[in-house]
Amino acid sequence: NYLKLINGMIMKIDKITTMSYGISIQEFDAKNTTDIDIIKLKEAIYGNLIVVLKNQFLSPYEYVKFGKKFGQIEKYYEEMYHHPEEKDIFVSSNIKEDDHIQGVPRTGSFWHSDYAFMTTPFSISIIYPQVVPKLNRGTYFIDMAEAYEQLSEDLRTKIKETFCEHSVRKYFKIRPWDVYRPMGDILQEIEQRTPPVKRPTVVTHPISKRKILYVSQGFTVSIWNDKANQLDSSLLQVLFEQSGQTDKSFSHPLINLLQIEMGDIVLWDNRRLIHHAKHFDIKEPAKSFRLTVYDEFPFSLEETKELESKETENCEV
Repeated sequence: NYLKLINGMIMKIDKITTMSYGISIQEFDAKNTTDIDIIKLKEAIYGNLIVVLKNQFLSPYEYVKFGKKFGQIEKYYEEMYHHPEEKDIFVSSNIKEDDHIQGVPRTGSFWHSDYAFMTTPFSISIIYPQVVPKLNRGTYFIDMAEAYEQLSEDLRTKIKETFCEHSVRKYFKIRPWDVYRPMGDILQEIEQRTPPVKRPTVVTHPISKRKILYVSQGFTVSIWNDKANQLDSSLLQVLFEQSGQTDKSFSHPLINLLQIEMGDIVLWDNRRLIHHAKHFDIKEPAKSFRLTVYDEFPFSLEETKELESKETENCEV
């Protein structure tokens, strides 16, 4: 499989055979990309969910420059995750450098999509491994559009017109300056800075138009009907189970493992995929960079309709 991009380079494109979706691209030069290259890469992300660019070796500055071509980069709201020079980079690391760890160790070891607890989650996530462990290599993924389609008709009816509440409170990492602070004060700060957000349990992807079951074990904390009544938590638990998120063996049919290598840049559709870092008790050196991007589309078709409704109301006024 080969794809010729507009700038004249011939790209070798292969399906990721260990997964049920995703492609890898050889001979791509992330340092020298045209606008057409980025358009084609975005199409590949929306169509294949995961794109791995092989043999990429970028400086932090070059990595950020590459990421900005996909849209607006959102700097992570907690400072302790920032790269010392390039603040847009989120650093996950357990390696000591200059007597301290740059970034935060063991991030993302739970099912989630990036920024699901914020008003507008990210569109595209871009990971660039810096130190790859020998054993704990990779990230687990679940396609939540596929998860929705595999629900029974009865369950799909039960969650129709429901909303889920998302919060960071379960997986907020205590910061160095939180030591000795009362837990009540920390929890109050979490609720003030990142109050829970509600969005439909099922959202529609703005490009593929696929319906997505938008729940994650890490950030989804409750489910509500359209009359603002909270529903029994057992319904949410069933959704977690049906989508494979409670399977501690990671052998559920919906779970796919992406193996990573040095030189990989991994881009994925953060609307449709949830992910879970692969961590074990055996500690190995590991370090990765992450950029998170808003593309030019609303998060979902439901959000598009809401914006159009507000614009109509404003015109009428």
